[in-house]
Order: sequence, then C-alpha cells, then structure tokens
Amino acid sequence: MLHPSKLRPAKKRAAVLLAMSTIAAALATPVTAAPAGPAGAPAPAAAALAWTGCATPRYPTLQCASLKVPLDHEKPAGRQISLALTRVPHTAATSQGPLLVNPGGPGGSGRALAGFVASALPKDVAAQYDVIGFDPRGVGKSEPALDCGAGHFKPVRPDSVPRDAATERANLVRVRNFAVSCRDKHADVLPYVGTVSAARDLEVLRTALGAERLSYFGYSYGTYLGAVYAKLHPERVHRLVLDSVVDPGGVWYVDNLAQDQAFDARHKAFLAWVAAYDATYHLGTDPARVEARWYEMRSALRKTPAGGKVGPSELEDTYMPGAYYNGYWPALAEAFAAYAGKKDAKPLVAAYERLGAVDPAASNSYSVYTAVQCRDSAWPRDWTRWRADMWRTHAKAPFMTWNNAWYNAPCAFWPALPLQAPDVANTKLPKALLFQATEDAATPYEGAVSMRDKLAGSALVVEEGGGNHGIALSGNKCLDEKLSAYLRTGQAADASCPAPAAPKPTTATRAVPPSAGGAALHGLLGFRG
Repeated sequence: MLHPSKLRPAKKRAAVLLAMSTIAAALATPVTAAPAGPAGAPAPAAAALAWTGCATPRYPTLQCASLKVPLDHEKPAGRQISLALTRVPHTAATSQGPLLVNPGGPGGSGRALAGFVASALPKDVAAQYDVIGFDPRGVGKSEPALDCGAGHFKPVRPDSVPRDAATERANLVRVRNFAVSCRDKHADVLPYVGTVSAARDLEVLRTALGAERLSYFGYSYGTYLGAVYAKLHPERVHRLVLDSVVDPGGVWYVDNLAQDQAFDARHKAFLAWVAAYDATYHLGTDPARVEARWYEMRSALRKTPAGGKVGPSELEDTYMPGAYYNGYWPALAEAFAAYAGKKDAKPLVAAYERLGAVDPAASNSYSVYTAVQCRDSAWPRDWTRWRADMWRTHAKAPFMTWNNAWYNAPCAFWPALPLQAPDVANTKLPKALLFQATEDAATPYEGAVSMRDKLAGSALVVEEGGGNHGIALSGNKCLDEKLSAYLRTGQAADASCPAPAAPKPTTATRAVPPSAGGAALHGLLGFRG
C-alpha cells in the first residue's frame, strides 16, 4: 500500500505538524523525580499486616489487608501510599510461605486473583502457601488510585488508521489530552509509578509478612514485574512462575511493534477458523475471502457506525480479545456473520459491549498502564518516527497496528521523564518456571525464549500450537501438573504440552460459563497486557 503521506496535500501535512508542535509546547515542562535507587536497596521496615475477613461465596476464607509503602523509596520516611491486599491463608501444618500473584496489565487488579489461584491449584499445593493478591500502586483499591480521564475511550472514536490528515490530527489531540490530564491530576504521583517502584513495593510487602523469602506467580506484564523483583532481590525468591512472558529486551516500544505482527497472525487464525465452519457462519471457505469480508465490514462501519457505537476503532477493540482467548471466537464469529451476511448489527453491538467497551471505572487500569509503560523506558518523542514505524508495520499487519499505536501514544507526550529499563539477567535465582504458548499474540513466543536465557537455570514449558494468552490454570492438565509439581518441590525441566482443541461453534444465546476452561482466568487477566 502507498504510504498515505504521499497522497496528502502539503497544507494538510503542515496542519498535522502544527498540531504536533502545539502538543509538544503544552508538555514542554516535564514532571521530574529523582532517579530510581540502587538495585537491591533495603526495604524500609514495615508494620505487621492486620488481616480481616472479606469472604465471598466462592472464596469463603479470603482475607483483606492494607499495606503502607513509601511513595518515593528513596525517601522511606516521606509520604506514604497504600496497597490493597487479599489472602487465602495456608492450611497445611508446614507452610512454604507467601505466593504473590499478579494478573498483568500493567494496571490489572490482583485482589481477585488470589482466590482464583488458591482454588484452581490442587488442594495439597494451595494448602502449603499463603496465596496473596495485590493491587499495585495506583491500581484499584490502592490509594491514591490513578484516573486520568474516564471518557478517553468513549465511542465513536476517530478511525485508528489515519488515512487523512484530519483523522491523524484528531487522534493526536485525543492522546495529547490524555497525557495533559494525567499531568494535571497526578503530577505528584506519576514519577513514582513504574515497574521498579512496584517491585520495591513487593520487598516492603515481604518484610511486612515476616517472610524470609517469597514466591511469585505472574501473568503477562506480571512476568516482567516478577523478573524485576527477582533482579533486585534474588536471595528473597523461593519460587518464580512466569506465564505468557514479556520480552525483557523490548520494553516497551519494540515489544509493541512485535505484538502488532503477532496480533495480526492470531486474527488470521480466527478468520481461518470461521472459514472452517462455513456451514455455520456462511462467510466462505477461503480464509483470504473471509478476511476480505471482515475488512469490508470495517470499511462499512467507518461510514455508518453500528448502533451509533461501533466504528472501525471499536470494531478492533471488539475483536482484539479473540487474539487473547479463543473461547471468544464463537461469539465473535456470530457477530461477524450477522453483520456481513444479514445486515444485522445487533450482535456486533452486543459483542462490543461485552468485550470491547471500556467501562468508565476501567479508566483507572488504563491510566496506570500508560503511567507505567511511559515511565519504565524511553519512547520516541518525534511523531514522525511513530508514523513511519506504524505504516511500515501496518503494511504487514493491518489488524491492530494503528489501534495499538494510539493506545500507547500518550507516551510520546508523557510528562514524567523515562527511566532506563533494568537488565533482568540473573544468575543468582533458584530455578524459575516459565510457561508460553507458541502462537501467543500479546507476548510472542520469542520473548519467553529470551527471558529463559536471561534467567540462568530456568525451565520453559511450551504449549505447542496454543494461541491463548495466560495458559497455566486455564484447563490444560499437562501444564497444570507441571506447575503443581514445581510449586511442591521447586524442580522443573524444559517440556512441551499439546494445546487444547479450538472451540466449536456455539449458539449466540449460550454464554460461556465463568468456570469453563480458561474463561474464568481470562476474565481476571483482561486484555492489552
């Protein structure tokens, strides 16, 4: 495809550049902070935690607590913030200590994950651990909670693919406004929201628990948080489980470009699945033709958004979860077939509201996502670099490249200066266990290999042919047995497990029960990271 900039009149290109210069001027004075402290700096003394019952019908032994941590770990006696915690306590006579669990994001709330993990593990394994969930700094019930703007994802947004100067300018203004809003609302906190600060919080938590060592089980972005903690405090790690692994060498701009191509491949896998069930969906037996029809649907929605809600950007938001979890494929296929084959937009709007729409309350998660990603490492500040990289990638991977770009684009204008991402290479850890599906889109397989190589002596269990993101405790018995054995003994070896079969078509009225397969887990992990 021709690069659209070659088709724009010069005055339109000038208008975009003017918008960019206005954005830069608005953020000319960045929020600054002292650089992160030395790796492995001792955590400040923490008061013992006061656990109280907060049982739910599903998790009757669940407990809750709050932990005070320094906003700035270089000033442990300064301003304190709080982290919200949950715990399912051990019941065995002998405990292996705390097992911290994290669902990723960044920005994901981990409080609900404790009960899930404790109930999903074999009883004898769960009994040996205090399974602890936590909302990282800025997230959920932790205080202060970031919220830069609840209307950022309000439909209908400009088309993610900026085929003209006006669309690009509208998207630039939108992401710039989000960055400015974050600065205006949270200038005092933004310099201290990042992975290194969050990892240092975990060391404060360990001391508050009175534990000599802790174990950690993280999904997605949580794998990076766990690796950074392990780098800072390798002698404090008992077990380390990393599932759907971030490539530590690409944090974060390069990782997102790799993700774009993997998302496109996974979307093609979904469309090939639709073609295989032409008898159900009637969209054709040729995957290429089915893909063409999906993009025809996208073009039609650019002219007339479905239900006044689903334009091209919202369509991408709706189908992106299918790249995370194939349990969503039947519902997404039905929505596609109804729109493309019957001109019925209602199932598409319903799918958007279920999978793609961002609840105003979820603006907290996105606010923390941007704060962490933009602070962790340097992003290009020159928009021409973004534009060139995105069009180059879009030519190969059109499904989510530009959507993903705008999701992360506040980092081009972020008010807090970036840090340098730490090298997580580690020769001092006990054996770590990594899980990775070969076709994972959100964290491509190569990242797990890179992390395995950096964590000396670690073991990698591969789900061959699997494409879901977050695979342990999602119903694959082979994987779950290896996880349980490791948590019991600390022993693990490289291995592979076959992926579960792809789903079958289901009726539109039959929702996937929350306890079925990976549905419960993926409801907790969410999307994007």
